[in-house]
Amino acid sequence: MTGRGKAGTGVDAGEGTGSEPPPGTVRPGPDRRSRRAAALASAVLFAAVIAVIAVTTPWHPLPGTVPGGAVPVDPARDFGPAEIARSRAFDAALAPRAYTGLAVGLGVVLVLGLTRLGSGLIARCTARLRRRPLRVVVAVVVLTTVLHLASLPFGVWGEAVLRRYGLSTQSWPAWLFDDVKSLGFTWLIYSIALLLLYWALGRFPRYWWTGAAAGAFALVVAASFLYPVVFEPAFNDFRPLPQGRLRADLLAMARRDGVPVKDVLVADASRRTTSLNAYVSGFGSTRRIVIYDTLLRNTPPARVEAIVAHELGHAKNDDVLHGTLIGALGVSAAVCLLHLLLSSPRLLRRSGVVPDGDDGQGGDEGHGGGEPPEGNPAADPRSIALLLAAVAVATQVGMPVQNLVSRHIEARADAHSLDLTRDPATFASMQHELSVRNISDLSPDAIERFMWTSHPSAPERIAMARDWARQHHVPEPPPQRR
Repeated sequence: MTGRGKAGTGVDAGEGTGSEPPPGTVRPGPDRRSRRAAALASAVLFAAVIAVIAVTTPWHPLPGTVPGGAVPVDPARDFGPAEIARSRAFDAALAPRAYTGLAVGLGVVLVLGLTRLGSGLIARCTARLRRRPLRVVVAVVVLTTVLHLASLPFGVWGEAVLRRYGLSTQSWPAWLFDDVKSLGFTWLIYSIALLLLYWALGRFPRYWWTGAAAGAFALVVAASFLYPVVFEPAFNDFRPLPQGRLRADLLAMARRDGVPVKDVLVADASRRTTSLNAYVSGFGSTRRIVIYDTLLRNTPPARVEAIVAHELGHAKNDDVLHGTLIGALGVSAAVCLLHLLLSSPRLLRRSGVVPDGDDGQGGDEGHGGGEPPEGNPAADPRSIALLLAAVAVATQVGMPVQNLVSRHIEARADAHSLDLTRDPATFASMQHELSVRNISDLSPDAIERFMWTSHPSAPERIAMARDWARQHHVPEPPPQRR
């Protein structure tokens, strides 16, 4: 071991002596001062996220009604016994896959990150590589591939359920090709992010998290802007909606709503699914209305307009940008918190990044070959397994909050659709059709709602349409059950 200050003393070699460290001394790793600063920055950023969510979330998306609405939510009013039974059966078929997949996925990533299995695997795969960037990329590819393979049976399971219920139209080779493309994007995104992160870890051992937090914010924002022009075309082909009444009406509705839209595109979703959907994608000059080709088949134009009006509500309120900025702020806070994890001697020893008995403050023994970690043991690419475990836990912890906020934002977009079209009857019939065709869960239980549900249920949305009708003194939508 090369010499450094003791863990937690805050004293570096040469500090307070008026002299420089002796030649060849490795820069010290994280100390108590930097950990306190990171903890404070993380607390401030997370507090900012909570405050922004509390202030900006539309907790009462339909002004003038009591929380939850005045009209009772009753699936049986709008869905027949066969439709309700089919929804329950579909949910029962998917739930075991969802819960088991979550448990296995978290179990695998935690075992890899919190034991020596992950670091040992990386060490073996990178033993002959001398340059840290190559070791980082190989570690990313190896670990994400292992995690992807662990989740693959559950993906196959879910796809089989979709096929059994007629929602998937893909062949297995086409499905597998999409799966491989998704894995390739995972490699690309993680490699870019972790190359930058591990450069900072090695170059600035104590305060890497300051620049990394700012860089993470920028990467999240950049990814959001690039998604519609880079990632969407990789999985779907788009063509302009032909000139005609529907195209003219949709563009006119967007102009009336004050939402600039460049084009109306049709996505070839039918080669994968029978589900119905539409969305508004992009920012500024890249903003376009996108409609699934499945939606254009036998769906009345008025219902298409009601769906697009909902999506225009997201654009009108800058929901994607708003969510991106909150997410970027949350990721920045998580990066600061990550400094505490990656500078914990106990975690570094448990994960095999440093040997037993090491104080976790540096050293280059046993790092698996290549360049030394420049005074910060966390800069060793073997710590990527621990990092991915932290990311997985943070993602799962944050998901219920995201779902809660999302449900209210979606409800506000529903209210926007009703305000724009002023046609609650068509809105209700549209929600009924979407739910039946997509086999939506009509009454998710408390656990499913907490963990998975990002949209209000169809009965809740139809009840909102009736609330809106009462407020505006127009006829309420009739029962939708056939």
